Amino acid sequence: QVQLVESGGGLVQAGGSLRLSCAASERTFSNNNKGWFRQVPGKEREVVAAINWNGGSTYYADSVKGRFTISRDNAKNTVHLQMNSLKPEDTAVYYCAARKSAGTRIYLIQADYDYWGQGTQVTVSS
Repeated sequence: QVQLVESGGGLVQAGGSLRLSCAASERTFSNNNKGWFRQVPGKEREVVAAINWNGGSTYYADSVKGRFTISRDNAKNTVHLQMNSLKPEDTAVYYCAARKSAGTRIYLIQADYDYWGQGTQVTVSS
């Protein structure tokens, strides 16, 4: 069973930055499509950013476009989410997700992903 482990969450003031990282436990998942989602209590989990197998295509939710950057390092089997100019409304639990397969497409819904991390809390104070 593949495990995804997120790190880098925490408490930050509005306008600050955080960098989330996600490492996969199996080397064979280094090229798989990956994404970052977030969830607040009482709301559906929503996609924040997604990236295809080689980083050639990326997607950002409108709410984070221009502030967040998704990237991947296949040699290190990791995917990152650089979050700048954070706002209180970015407060959520952030989840890393991975598909079983690698491809050129971008995947945007929860059902498209096969493996999930445990989540990391990001809290932005005003």
